[in-house]
Amino acid sequence: MTHADTPAAAPAAVPAPAGPVEDVEEVDLLVVGGGKAGKSLAMLRAKAGDKVVMVERDKVGGTCINVACIPTKTLISAARVLREVQGSGAHGVTLPSRDGGAGALERARIDLAALRARKEAVVSGMVAAHEKMFPASGMDFVRGTARFVAPRTVEIALNDGGRRRVRGARVLINTGTAPAVPPIEGLADVPHWTSEDLLALPELPDSLVVLGGGVIGVEMASLMGLLGVPVTVVHAGAHILDREDDDVAAEVAAGLEALGVTILTGARAARVGAAPDGRGVVVTTADGREAAGSHLLVALGRTPVTAGLNLEAAGVELTGRGFVRVDDHLRTTAPGVYAAGDVAGTPQFTHASWNDFRVLRDLFAGKEASTTGRLIPWAVFTTPELGHVGLTEAEARQAGYEVRVAKTPTAAVPRAKTLGRTEGFFKVVVDARTDLILGAAIIGAEASEVVTSIQMAMLGGLRWQQVRDAVITHPTMGEGLNIVLDSLG
Repeated sequence: MTHADTPAAAPAAVPAPAGPVEDVEEVDLLVVGGGKAGKSLAMLRAKAGDKVVMVERDKVGGTCINVACIPTKTLISAARVLREVQGSGAHGVTLPSRDGGAGALERARIDLAALRARKEAVVSGMVAAHEKMFPASGMDFVRGTARFVAPRTVEIALNDGGRRRVRGARVLINTGTAPAVPPIEGLADVPHWTSEDLLALPELPDSLVVLGGGVIGVEMASLMGLLGVPVTVVHAGAHILDREDDDVAAEVAAGLEALGVTILTGARAARVGAAPDGRGVVVTTADGREAAGSHLLVALGRTPVTAGLNLEAAGVELTGRGFVRVDDHLRTTAPGVYAAGDVAGTPQFTHASWNDFRVLRDLFAGKEASTTGRLIPWAVFTTPELGHVGLTEAEARQAGYEVRVAKTPTAAVPRAKTLGRTEGFFKVVVDARTDLILGAAIIGAEASEVVTSIQMAMLGGLRWQQVRDAVITHPTMGEGLNIVLDSLG
């Protein structure tokens, strides 16, 4: 059941259910889970005068800040600095001979304790900022675990003991996702990390096997490769990053291989066991190949956090994949109950969850808004980076477009030469009939930033010729857009 055909309107408060209410606190908005969408909506509505309760179990500020985007990119940034130092001789940087000369720089290594401390300082600083922002907004921020006991009503087991019951005139579920650990034979019997475990940096592996060549798997493989750890990626698909075009995936793979990463594709992990000497693990694939390492990272996607919520009591249905079922206005199957972010099946990016917040912000203000037709870019923070927006070439052809493809090596961009980072390419897919841009994949330095320019052009309905002829600052990586589209004529 969805409401896709029902016109959006300002969500009305839903009458309280019949029954005893003496122990139930009534609020205007109840938010279960403080991810990007949830915390943003809670603060906004509290500042507007609503009575708001937001419940969060253990991650103040959400997954992104604590165990995903922020710590990951902090570590990747540090690893890139290490690689820059090691290769600084190519830029004419050296040390006095008494200090070892250029060779000393090449031998630079990471101080794991210092790296861990920097990552934790960045994370704790952002968490502390949220701990101030939440009460300052006027919301009631509750640390505990919520469980639905009736429509729009939860019982909260408080982290410091005790219980509360709260009912919201409106409710938002924003509990996110957690790392998936599939039932692979032997996996439960050997030590293994998820991405969240790895980000704690308990130690630097002697070697690492990564199960999964999706975004998380390849980012972690790139990070470890930069830190000098031999890595093997075991991926079931025909190429890593399944959604990308073959040439894009191959270029990202080449970047990983340049860091010492071995990639096994068409390799479904069938069994995991301890190494014969008892030190490390061995992964055996369905076709008999083996990958061994001192440590194992399971990066096989994420699963929605719905267990224990007792959503049946709230009248909230799940999809076949376990996500909360919502329509394009983020309404669940229960009146007055909404869901946003990863748990609602939104693409698993913080910026997508933030856009969910904007949809809800406008709906709650009586404006029209929906998730239909959103143009959501993404970036993979390998080295070099991949920035992507819109359709792939394969998707565009499958959708029936008459396609033209512009493609130019990143090495053709003057700024890439000055940076000494010439790996990758710019690829833009255009509609041959309308000259509109359908999508782009950019691999190279600062690709995650450059792709935003293509996104803005697509949102503005610019023809590719207008982007080709735009006066873009020289020398910048963005100038590559001029260069790649010049190839179309």
